[in-house]
Amino acid sequence: MAAAADGAVPTLAIRSSVAVELWSSAGAKQPFEHKPNLPREETKSSRSICFSPDGRYFAYSNGVEVKVLSVPTSNTGNLNWPVQCSLPRPKAFYLKFSPRGNFLCTWEHYAITKDRPEGAANLLVYDVATGKEVFAIVQKNQTDWQPSWSSDESIFALVVGGEALFYDLAAGPVDGFATTSRKIGGSRGGMLSLGPGNCPPYLAFYTPGAKGAPSMCKLYKYPALGQQQSVACKSFFQADRVEMLWNKRGSGLLLLTSTEVDKSGASYYGNQAVHFMATKGDTCSVPLSKEGPVHCVKWSPKANEFVVVYGFMPSKAALYNLKCDVIFDFGEGPRNCAYFNPFGNLIVLGGFGNLPGAVEVWDVSKREKIANLKCADTTHFEWHPNGEWFVTATTAPRLRISNGFKVYHYSGALLHETLWPQGQELLGIEWQAFADNTFAEPKITKAKHEGIKSSQPEASKKAYTPPHLRLLKEGKNPEKYLPQSTLVPGLSATAGGAAPGAGANKNKKKNNNNGSNRPKGTNRREAGDATPPDAAAPSESLGQQQTANHFGESPRRQAPNRQQRQLPRHLQQQQQQQPQQDQHPVEFGTPRHQHANGNVGGYNSSNTTGNGGNNNSDKDRKIRSVAKKLSDIKKLKSRQSQGETLELNQLNKIEMEARYLEELKALKLSA
Repeated sequence: MAAAADGAVPTLAIRSSVAVELWSSAGAKQPFEHKPNLPREETKSSRSICFSPDGRYFAYSNGVEVKVLSVPTSNTGNLNWPVQCSLPRPKAFYLKFSPRGNFLCTWEHYAITKDRPEGAANLLVYDVATGKEVFAIVQKNQTDWQPSWSSDESIFALVVGGEALFYDLAAGPVDGFATTSRKIGGSRGGMLSLGPGNCPPYLAFYTPGAKGAPSMCKLYKYPALGQQQSVACKSFFQADRVEMLWNKRGSGLLLLTSTEVDKSGASYYGNQAVHFMATKGDTCSVPLSKEGPVHCVKWSPKANEFVVVYGFMPSKAALYNLKCDVIFDFGEGPRNCAYFNPFGNLIVLGGFGNLPGAVEVWDVSKREKIANLKCADTTHFEWHPNGEWFVTATTAPRLRISNGFKVYHYSGALLHETLWPQGQELLGIEWQAFADNTFAEPKITKAKHEGIKSSQPEASKKAYTPPHLRLLKEGKNPEKYLPQSTLVPGLSATAGGAAPGAGANKNKKKNNNNGSNRPKGTNRREAGDATPPDAAAPSESLGQQQTANHFGESPRRQAPNRQQRQLPRHLQQQQQQQPQQDQHPVEFGTPRHQHANGNVGGYNSSNTTGNGGNNNSDKDRKIRSVAKKLSDIKKLKSRQSQGETLELNQLNKIEMEARYLEELKALKLSA
């Protein structure tokens, strides 16, 4: 385990439907649990929890106020977490610390009241040391509510009405937030982002296109914000929205552009593209080798490479350098997100949301996969600052059942598991933040770390086997357990048993005769149907329209077919009065008429007539059926010889080859 320089204990902040609490562990093999020296407050109205980036403070809302706790600098003894300040914001929805933790920003939903029809300020900034409000403004936009800070907190900026406002805090928060020092933009929909690392910082300002003009993003070096003072400029079309991603040094910027709707209809998510901009002036579009949406873009903490997950499922993942060249291809898989550990030597590729939760852990430097695991129903993923552990959680309201969290080692070993009690919900979880250089970079090995066994049952990896194939595998005859067909008295027995599918053949002939499948208002020839068997000449079928059954009953009068309806009435009556000895009885499930040349139902039987022709028709049909099965078996054996893995039912079908050969031989001998 990576060692902490000051003996820091990894802590998890947990927000649930009943409380806000912190859990800790004594070591890699010890479970996470709430300890007496860690804070816990019962509340059902908490909306947000947040650690400061340097790990000095922990803030949370409880529905009455926002509390900021001071984090102890040592884990020895029974230390408390004293309250640094309490802020009167009962409706606080989001919390965000400044880069050095000296200020806390709160945002709540914009609302209009009778006393203030213009609406009250909903974005506020507080000085953590004193708990005093130093800035307040109306910020209606929920998605991009967060203001921008320089790394040293000397500059505060935000966009209001498309205009970027800058505040210089070098003189102190009281004077600095009083008036704006600079302004740029003025186009509605503009976005601003200050880069980290540099002081004074670089900044990016995005202006959406209008009236056929392209959208544009410009890089500036503060405080030179003139129209002709940009250090880099990138224009592009099809961008209703832009996400700006800086690397850790503030020297490179990635733009993830997207449209709300894909006009071509190829994607539900709209068109997306990735562009690169450098503070040196270089710009380019990131090449993507597969069509489809861009699922995720992430910078490595090393700041010299980034990963893009893109394309229709199975999606592709690739690692790029600062020249936007692909330096490694992770291949395709069911994944839609990527997470670098804090040192950039490990990356997790995962498939969460509507994907089954496959997780791949890769060694970035060696370009090899270390572990494969499945974390189903994951709604939250986060690396611990030590670079070795990560947590996966199932939280509400995304999923309201099976809530809980698990802590893993990068080798795939499960270190801890907690399932939330029935009737309660896990709403949020967050690792404690630490200052830079608190942990040493871990050495990556392929050694399997010792873990625990999950209490949740694993899903079966076996393919589903139908019941009749299970009986075959057990050596039983499935025919004894399946419904048997009933033999009709008078039907001749064959080698394969009673004529199969008699009802189906009858229904098929009925559908073919009545033309139910063709459009209304068309005759059979216009619909493209083949000539039916009863389309023979009337003289050939007049004596064969009435049949006697096998129970000795008198023949029933049958409805006239198409040819009968076309005959004059006196010929139809003469046909119905023909003596029974001129008619030939037929079996159930066979056509009710024959042609003079011995054809029954369209099949040739030139050497037999009457019942013999019907029996031969059944045998021919069975011979073709068995021959078809043998042909399928031959194809399966060919695929098996080429190394293809067959399903269980296909293997069982191959085992039936000898039986089908014997059946075919018996049918041919009796023909």
